Amino acid sequence: MCPMRLPDLEVETHAARELVEITAEVRRAVAAAGLREGLLLVYCPHTTAGITIQENADPDVRRDLLLALENAIPDAPARGRYRHAEGNSPAHAMASLLGSSATVIVRDGAPLLGTWQGVFLCELDGPRRRTVHLQAVAP
Repeated sequence: MCPMRLPDLEVETHAARELVEITAEVRRAVAAAGLREGLLLVYCPHTTAGITIQENADPDVRRDLLLALENAIPDAPARGRYRHAEGNSPAHAMASLLGSSATVIVRDGAPLLGTWQGVFLCELDGPRRRTVHLQAVAP
């Protein structure tokens, strides 16, 4: 297997919490690299953001996912209080649940995603400018 670094993606976020679809940018990077078959790692090097693959057809799914995260990890917990001085502990916890990366199969020159699937940067402490690294492994 041969590793292949693809260009980084720079993603501007506009809200404190949002899911930004990056599927088109990922597809363009794969095509530009000439990657035909292999695995693609989509990695976010930020502790208050994550990567997920989720439905991209209905925007209510994005809203519902953020609502679920906010209900699971409230800004003001029922017991105790967060101690991190920056005040963004909920964002750190949410990012841990989501994870910092996703692996996608590349087949016939394109990411192999389901009909309703898209790749998303999950902003949890924005707005900010985020970097997403792409690394491919080809046979």
